[in-house]
Amino acid sequence: MPPIKILVVFGTRPEAIKMAPVVQELKRYPEEFTCSVAVTAQHREMLDQVLKLFAIEPQYDLNIMRPRQTLEEVTTRALEGLTRVLDQERPDMVLVHGDTTTTFVAALAAFYRQVAVGHVEAGLRTRDKYAPYPEEMNRRLTGALADLHFAPTAQARQNLLEEAVPADRIYVTGNTVIDALKATVREDYRFEDPLLAGLDPKKRLILVTAHRRENWGRPLEDIFWALREIKGLYADVEIVFPVHKNPRVRSRAREILEGCRGIHLIEPLDYEPFVNLMARSYLVLTDSGGLQEEAPALGKPVLVLREVTERPEAVRAGTVCLVGTDREQIVAKVRELLDDRREYLKMAQAVNPYGDGLASRRIRGFLRYYFGLSIVRPAEFVPPGEGEKVPI
Repeated sequence: MPPIKILVVFGTRPEAIKMAPVVQELKRYPEEFTCSVAVTAQHREMLDQVLKLFAIEPQYDLNIMRPRQTLEEVTTRALEGLTRVLDQERPDMVLVHGDTTTTFVAALAAFYRQVAVGHVEAGLRTRDKYAPYPEEMNRRLTGALADLHFAPTAQARQNLLEEAVPADRIYVTGNTVIDALKATVREDYRFEDPLLAGLDPKKRLILVTAHRRENWGRPLEDIFWALREIKGLYADVEIVFPVHKNPRVRSRAREILEGCRGIHLIEPLDYEPFVNLMARSYLVLTDSGGLQEEAPALGKPVLVLREVTERPEAVRAGTVCLVGTDREQIVAKVRELLDDRREYLKMAQAVNPYGDGLASRRIRGFLRYYFGLSIVRPAEFVPPGEGEKVPI
């Protein structure tokens, strides 16, 4: 039997981070799988950083990114380009990840060519189609097109079962981001950036990311004013904010925060320095999805700057707290964690429900089972017991 042809498609930095371990795992077994990579480069510069770090050279690069691109433009350019790739590659399955426009479009293109779709990080839901936007509908539509659903958690599987996805097409793997994290965080890591290398280790570091579309405008402004207030209250705190390149985010961040002593507005970081900075932080404030999975694996409390999250497992586990974008609420929760060591440790030492670093291996195992290379359905991911911590 010839090797199974797998085409892995992604377009943004978060997708690349989470799919890189899957690509590496499949390439270790060339007698079983031929793994090709297609990137849309929906986010060009940030994507290239990850490709270089994980030594992944795409066989297809659509390079669709344009200045001030709209969702409609991304969708149509990606659909046309990926259709050409499918016609040339003729894979047995297309693997996509998560919830980007590239994810949905790749699944749609595969459906049009009657190619099976495997959805990594399947089953996340907020049940609000505009929060996050457009990600919630991207993942729901991808789920409707997928043949295999690699759910990161039991909750994600339950979401899929409630949507009438057949149980035998769902497989709980844990999250591949933990695989990537384990390969990247190092105690002896040295920062090349003089600012990061010179951060005072005696001060508590708050790492911030904020960029989501639903937070543009007043919500982002409230977040930024909250950061100013927090820094004004604590001399032993430093805030590092890698500012997203989107002009709507960048302009207001500079207007409100630039020049505030102890708040460092920096360029977006490559993945390797970013996760190593996160490992040295005291707590994380973010409206990102991936950080809700990564930071708990490092024992870092996460305050989510959103009203809803598609990752409720972390909220239930106590590693993540939803604080929204209200200035007073953000300040109050940060003060609680800075002032009350017991409250801080309750979050920092809670069980991380997202993985053990073996998700990519499980995905390969289930692909072997699906394509008949094995007759035994492999064991699924089970989170560690209460009180245990996922090793890193």
